[in-house]
Amino acid sequence: MKALLMTLALTMGMNAMAQDIQLPKADMKQKSMSVVQALNTRHSVREYSSRELNNQELSNLCWAACGVTRDADHRTAPTAMNKKEIRLYVFNKKAVYEYQPVSNKLKHITNGDHRNLVAGGKGFKQDFVMQAPVSLVMVIDFERFGSQNEQAQMMGCVDAGNVSENINLYCQAVGLCTVPRATMDVEGIRKLLSLSSKQLPILNNPVGYPKK
Repeated sequence: MKALLMTLALTMGMNAMAQDIQLPKADMKQKSMSVVQALNTRHSVREYSSRELNNQELSNLCWAACGVTRDADHRTAPTAMNKKEIRLYVFNKKAVYEYQPVSNKLKHITNGDHRNLVAGGKGFKQDFVMQAPVSLVMVIDFERFGSQNEQAQMMGCVDAGNVSENINLYCQAVGLCTVPRATMDVEGIRKLLSLSSKQLPILNNPVGYPKK
């Protein structure tokens, strides 16, 4: 009986932690550089402050990456035939979430710090990724394309690059820092996120404040 009660208590505790996060509306009036200034000064950064990003900053960042613009059917980053096949996952030291653009929500996927999978696999890791409080992982969902042929793969890579560049320019414009990366434990992330063979982790961007 005691073991059963302990199991129930543990399950309830885990469920309490396993919650989606409703993000505040992205701030359209936040202070930022012009697009031209961001283009001129953008650079890759591999050292990060330990300062965390709050929910407003996460909302702004995810919106810039691939959030809703004119209406629920359009995003900040273009995609081939407007298929919106790039899915954005947020890794931090507490959990992993999937960004839901229309509801502006972080859908809880799993608890725990899994940024080591973003850092790399057994053969090669870039440990500086663990300094960044957040890593954004882009996944191509070929099911949304309806095909995984050579053309779909090429366009999926292009569209992931569009999302990554949005992240790069946004971070530069508002005082955050990042670096676009292809290195990661693809199979480990696939397993963690319960992805199918038609869903491919392709790029990632660690994001944080610059180290002083």
